[in-house]
Amino acid sequence: MPPELAPEPTSDSCARPNPAGIRRVAVLTSGGDAPGMNAAIRAVVRTGTQQGLEVVGVRRGFSGLHRGELSLLGARDVANIIQRGGTILLTARSRTWRTPEGRARGAQVLRDWGVDGLIVIGGDGSFHGAHFLQEEHGIPVIGVPGTIDNDLYGTDHTIGYFTAVETALDAVDKLRDTGASHERIFVIEVMGRHAGHIALDVAVAGGAEEVFIPEDSKPVSGVLDIVRDSVAKGKRGSIIIVAEGYPGGATGVAEAIEAGTGLETRVSILGHIQRGGSPVSSDRILASRLGEAAVYALMEGRRGVMVGRGASGMLYTPLHETWEKRKDVSRDLYRCAKTLSV
Repeated sequence: MPPELAPEPTSDSCARPNPAGIRRVAVLTSGGDAPGMNAAIRAVVRTGTQQGLEVVGVRRGFSGLHRGELSLLGARDVANIIQRGGTILLTARSRTWRTPEGRARGAQVLRDWGVDGLIVIGGDGSFHGAHFLQEEHGIPVIGVPGTIDNDLYGTDHTIGYFTAVETALDAVDKLRDTGASHERIFVIEVMGRHAGHIALDVAVAGGAEEVFIPEDSKPVSGVLDIVRDSVAKGKRGSIIIVAEGYPGGATGVAEAIEAGTGLETRVSILGHIQRGGSPVSSDRILASRLGEAAVYALMEGRRGVMVGRGASGMLYTPLHETWEKRKDVSRDLYRCAKTLSV
C-alpha cells in the first residue's frame, strides 16, 4: 500500500479540530543531527501553542527521556533558531532505550508529565524506538523524518538532505580546483551508509567523472577506462564520488585507480561536516511543514505514522514501513550522471 495522503484543509483558518483531545505533546530529536531539526522543533512548539496545547521538550533524545530531562517550551523559547544547525534539544543514542526496561521507564516519565502524544524527529533507528514505545505502552507517536541520508520510505525528501548536498557540493567544487592545479584525481567520500542519494546528487551537480553507490555493486575496475579516457581528452583532473556505504569506500576506489593506472590519486572523506551548518531554505520549509503536520496528526487521532512530503502533498506512512520498505535512488538521475560524465 502507498503512503496515505493527508486531506487538504477545508478552510484557511488556523484553528483545527482536536477529536483526539490532545492537551500536551512532547517533542524530541534522536540519532544523528540534521540541519533543519531546529526548524521542525520550532514548528511543533508554535503550532501546538497556537492550537492551545502545551509542548514539552525532551533533551538528549530517548536517553534524556528515561532520565526525565523534560521542560515546558513556549513560542519565545524557539525564537531565532530556524537558521541554526544542529538541535537545541540535543541528541544522543541510547542503549538503555533498546531494552524493555528502558522504554518502560521513559513511558512512565511521559505519563508523569501528562503527555498525550510524542513527536520524534529522527531517522530509522529513532523510529524503531518510537514504534516499540507505542506498541508496548500505548503512547501515541508521530515520526518526523530528520536524516541527511534521505533513506526513509514515505517521503520524497528528509530534513537535512538538501543542506548536506549543498555542503558536500561546495567541498567538491573546491577540491576540483586543487585537483586541476596539480593534475590529480580526487576520490571524494560522502555520507550514505545504506543509500546513495547524496552521492548521486553531488556527482551530477559537481560534474563528477564517476559515482559509486551502495545500490549498485558495479566493480571498481570499470573506473579505470573512465580515468584513462579523461587523461587522453586532456582533462587536468578528475572527480570520483563514492558513498560511504559502497564496499571499500573511497580508499578502496583510490587504491584500485592508482594500481591500475599509476596516476596520482588523493582521497578526501568529507565526514561529519555534511551534518553541520545553517540549513538551506528548502530544509527550513520542509521542516516547518512537517513539524506543523505532526501536531495536527496527533490532534486528528493518528498514531504510529511518519509525516512525509510528496509531489501530491502531505503523506502518512506507518512507522514500520519507513524501514521495511526500500527507497531507491533515482535511476533516471543515475543514468544522467553516466551520460554527462563523458
